[in-house]
Amino acid sequence: MKRIGLTLAAAVTIAAGSFVTPARAVPPVATPSPGYDARLQESRKSATTTVTPMLQPAKPKPRKRPPQ
Repeated sequence: MKRIGLTLAAAVTIAAGSFVTPARAVPPVATPSPGYDARLQESRKSATTTVTPMLQPAKPKPRKRPPQ
């Protein structure tokens, strides 16, 4: 009975440890590159453009009907 209890306690401890460790969001082969990040930031900085809203043409005035 002691053996089953120790095995169960070990399994619970191992299972609990897997929930505590944080997950890695980046694959292990992907390493951040400072040069690439700098170029990316520079390209984003220079790519910003100011957008001006287009003016819609004025609606024509309704015409009066000629008298009949």
